[in-house]
Order: sequence, then structure tokens, then C-alpha cells
Amino acid sequence: MTSRDAQPPAGKPPTGRPPLPPPAGQPLLMAFDLDGTLITEQGREPDAATARALARLRAVGVKLAIITGRDLAPDAVLEAMQPDAVATNNGGRIVVNGELHSEARFTPADLEAVLAHELSGARIVLFTADRLFVDLPRGTEPEPWMIARNSGPLSEAPAGDILKAGFYHPEVAGFAGRLRQSHPHLVVTGAQAPYLSFLTITPQGAHKGAALTLIAEALAIPHDRAVAFGDSDNDEAMLEVAGYAVQVGQLPLLTRHAHTRLNRQTDLGAYLGDWADRLEQE
Repeated sequence: MTSRDAQPPAGKPPTGRPPLPPPAGQPLLMAFDLDGTLITEQGREPDAATARALARLRAVGVKLAIITGRDLAPDAVLEAMQPDAVATNNGGRIVVNGELHSEARFTPADLEAVLAHELSGARIVLFTADRLFVDLPRGTEPEPWMIARNSGPLSEAPAGDILKAGFYHPEVAGFAGRLRQSHPHLVVTGAQAPYLSFLTITPQGAHKGAALTLIAEALAIPHDRAVAFGDSDNDEAMLEVAGYAVQVGQLPLLTRHAHTRLNRQTDLGAYLGDWADRLEQE
């Protein structure tokens, strides 16, 4: 796909914002969600075309950032991208130029409310900056990634250090709705397509839109020069505040926030390659 193909057809924009050409010239910040955007869902590295395009963009001075719901970015992604900033836990923990910039933690009261759920048999994971703590249904074995991360029991989780909570259960949507009513300041994502049985909760202000704003400020990039790429509901805030928003995939929730859309994650490498072509010519 070329950048021209990525633009909405005349008279029939598939996006909610007015279709605009991509920003030209520098300075420029590009911020990417991981799963379903920069890499395939649960992938470990970008494809070859995307990796080549990222290297070219970095070489001409584009600032690159990862803003992900994961608590760690895969090493292969970091090696290929060499990002200037990484925001994990849906933006709750931000590292800029290798230094911790900010970190949002639950208050003990908010964490108590999050754990006061009614999801019998739920799989629960609490995340700190360097460890995770799990509660698994009886008879369920820890997954390999939990073992690799030296996970501990939920009862040992340090209440003042929790950055993110994840719930896996078929009825997370009801719990999400109740929590939004009782604690509207918390950030609740998931519990809808494509993550119908997965719910993520982060502390007040810990969302991808805030992360993009903080990263742009830290890197001295004007707000209107920040470009965001995302595919799912936790990317909504990031696409909304970006100077230029690129939706990857076709989730209806994101369409109204996007200036342009790539229908498939596999289109990203060619799209970024076209962008690198323009910047190199300039």
C-alpha cells in the first residue's frame, strides 16, 4: 500500500476527521501501539518492511515512541526501533531517552475498589514496575510468561506499587461498567471488541493520550507534529489528541478519531516506507 492508497477516497472518507495529507518535514514524532499496530497480535518483532522503514525514519531525524498496554516492550522491537521514548501499562509508566519520566500508581483505596470484583473464577494479574502478581482459578497452571517473569501470589502484591490490573473473565464487561460508575477517574479499557474477555485498569491519568502529550513535551516536539498509530480501544485517547492520527484496522470505535486508515496491520511497513521516501527527498 502506498501513502496515496491510504488516503480516503474523494467524497467518501472512511474516517471521522477530515482527510488530510500526512505532515511534511520536521520535527516529527511517531508513536506506535504494539499489538495489532506495530507488530501482529502477541507478536515479538516488527516485520522486515516495518523494521527497514523505522530505521530510515530514525536516520532522517524522526523521533520514535512506543505507547503500549504491555508492561514490557519485546527486546526485538526495542532493538529494531531504538525508540526515543517508551510508555508501558497504557501510558502509566513513561521512559524518555532511557530515563524514567513518570509513573502512575494506584492509591490503596483505588486498588481495593479494583479488587472488590464479582468475577468468580477470574484470572487476575497485578503489575509493578519489575514484577507481576497473579490470582489463578483453582486447578489453573501459571502461563509460561508468568513463570518467566517470576510472578508471585496476589496476596504478596505491594499495595502502594501497583501500576496496572488485568482481569480475564467472560463477564468483564459488567464489572467494567460498574467500575466506571463508581470510580470514573480510573482508566478502564478492554471488555469490548476485540478483547471481549479481557479488562485492563490503570490509575487516574494513566492513559495513552496523556502519555503521547508528555512524551511530545519531553522531546520538545510541538503537539501538531505528533503522529499516533493505533488499532484498539485503549488507543482512542492517543488518536484523539494526536496532531495526525492513523487507524490501523477497522475498529468502528476509532474511525471518528482518525485522519487516515490502514486496513491491515501488514500495510504498515509500506506506508512508513512511503513516508521515509518523502522525508529523504525533502
